[in-house]
Amino acid sequence: MKWTSVLAIYFLIFCLTAFITLPFGVKTAEEAGAERVAGQADSAPHRFDLPGHLIRAGVIAALMTALFVANYQFGWITVDDLDFYN
Repeated sequence: MKWTSVLAIYFLIFCLTAFITLPFGVKTAEEAGAERVAGQADSAPHRFDLPGHLIRAGVIAALMTALFVANYQFGWITVDDLDFYN
């Protein structure tokens, strides 16, 4: 597999991971004990840690990409394993 393919797969997995992990570790103003701003939604986050979120998503994406490339190299799960109808 070319390194550019691995980079593209990493980028796709990173975007998916960053989107999926958005709601984890976020507190609302009520949970943080802070006052809400007038007009603020009840579910709005009190503080969003973007660098921490991106680092977390990057580490998870790196692990998932490594598993994907290892499966590609060693053939643990093939297309035939996913054919549930035959």
